[in-house]
Amino acid sequence: SILAQAARLDSTPPPIRSAPQRLAKMVVKGLKKKQVKGGKKQQLKFVIDCQQPADDNIIEPKDFEKFLTNRIKVEGKTGNLGEKVSISRDKSKITVNAEAPFSKRYLKYLGKKYLKSQQLRDFLRIVAPSKTSYEMRYFNINDDKDEEE
Repeated sequence: SILAQAARLDSTPPPIRSAPQRLAKMVVKGLKKKQVKGGKKQQLKFVIDCQQPADDNIIEPKDFEKFLTNRIKVEGKTGNLGEKVSISRDKSKITVNAEAPFSKRYLKYLGKKYLKSQQLRDFLRIVAPSKTSYEMRYFNINDDKDEEE
């Protein structure tokens, strides 16, 4: 037993690593990202309904569609829709099909930007009636007058 203890003392201790070396090793462990297996990319479908203002000839859905086509950014660049984003229009409904990293909120932002450019932001708003759609509606100005009387 004394010989075994002496043998342990004689063996060289493990090398002492400096703090940056330990950190580097920890960072490398954490770098592994979860990758989606070779399956199909998730397709998102959003609808923007311009029915009310289009019926009153306040906005042209085809102009709004063109605006979206020109302004939507894919990988940080405008005019780069490619295969990832497609925009189509059916009368006054505009449909945006996109691959997974695409935000519904981004469409609302662009819609508000369009209304601002047409100076309609004071009269129209964009509301979400469902999880995958937006709708352009008028502000309810008449309700306020009824409450005052």
